[in-house]
Amino acid sequence: MGSKSNRSRRYTEEFQRDAVALVRSSGKTVTEVAREIGVGAEGLWNWVRQDTIDRGQRAPGELTSAEREELRRLRRQNREQAETIEVLREAAAFFAKESDR
Repeated sequence: MGSKSNRSRRYTEEFQRDAVALVRSSGKTVTEVAREIGVGAEGLWNWVRQDTIDRGQRAPGELTSAEREELRRLRRQNREQAETIEVLREAAAFFAKESDR
């Protein structure tokens, strides 16, 4: 059995910002920086890409971090409201049956 976990590690926002700044300032490739700081190159690429979007330097249609967070929040809120509506629908059906008796 390998010692590597299947779960992804979570890095702090500060660590991610520092890693992106290192890529931008060092003149090294993302792969080189990733190896030096012990993170996956693909993950570091994603952080650099998202930072570029957040700076407004990408094509229109790309979501900034703030927009992504708002989208997550709205989706969660929508899911909770749908669950509430379903509970109310079931309660209404229950009480309609009870009143028919």
